[in-house]
Amino acid sequence: MNTTKQKIEKITKRGVSALKPLSGGCVGDVYRVHMESGPDLVAKIGEMGSGLELEGYCLSYLSTHGQLPVPDVLFASDEILLMTYLDSGESIGPGAATHAGELVARMHLISADAGFGFEKDTTIGGLHQPNPWNKNWVDFFRDQRLLYMGGVAMKAGNLPAAIFKRLEKFSNNLENWIETPKKSSLIHGDMWTGNVLVANGRISGFVDPATYYADAEIELAFTQMFGTFNQIFFDAYENIRPIKPGFFEERLSIYNLYPLLVHVRLFGGGYVNSIDGTLRKFGH
Repeated sequence: MNTTKQKIEKITKRGVSALKPLSGGCVGDVYRVHMESGPDLVAKIGEMGSGLELEGYCLSYLSTHGQLPVPDVLFASDEILLMTYLDSGESIGPGAATHAGELVARMHLISADAGFGFEKDTTIGGLHQPNPWNKNWVDFFRDQRLLYMGGVAMKAGNLPAAIFKRLEKFSNNLENWIETPKKSSLIHGDMWTGNVLVANGRISGFVDPATYYADAEIELAFTQMFGTFNQIFFDAYENIRPIKPGFFEERLSIYNLYPLLVHVRLFGGGYVNSIDGTLRKFGH
């Protein structure tokens, strides 16, 4: 704790009065930093290879390109990520859901000429997330999301080889259900409830991004995996950016195979059954 305090004081050139643990640190400990002068900060503490430096990069990218409310990054390395503190603690009520729908829809209008991917590989849940540019979204989603993370989960012993083979067969027929959008969309990439901050009935910020350019529907699907947003969010979203027919009926389940595979790699268990159920739903 004293070492963390000293690091922060060296970076900020200000005294630290107290460090208060916060929840939500997937790849390291998180603290609210009470400063002797000036506003509070947030510090995430990690190790080499933790991905905290990439997290800081993604936050800054979203701030300058996506215009999302995110913490300002004061310092970023894999050992320490230092950010401004944002008020939070409220649940996502109707006002916050509407606000979120508007913010996310506007971010999804931002595209990249290079197509689908990102200028850096990123991380999700502490796992490597490859982002090589590809003009074809179906190829990108198959190779860099489903087959990549499925392979990682299988090698870790968390995904049975038989289910991976079924995933492989399904992935080779993705064109039956999804297509490449005319334009890519900038996405946060890890938009579940714990990464959405709410204060005074509004969104105060989004944290812990796994940013890249994608089909925006993969983000919309992820918000439903743990029930982050309800219909109020989607109504506000569609006022700015309509959703194509078939998303809720089919493509939502397909796109959530990726976060399910992430959870299989991290936790195994019942998430394997969810993969099995989705593959069966689509005849595999």
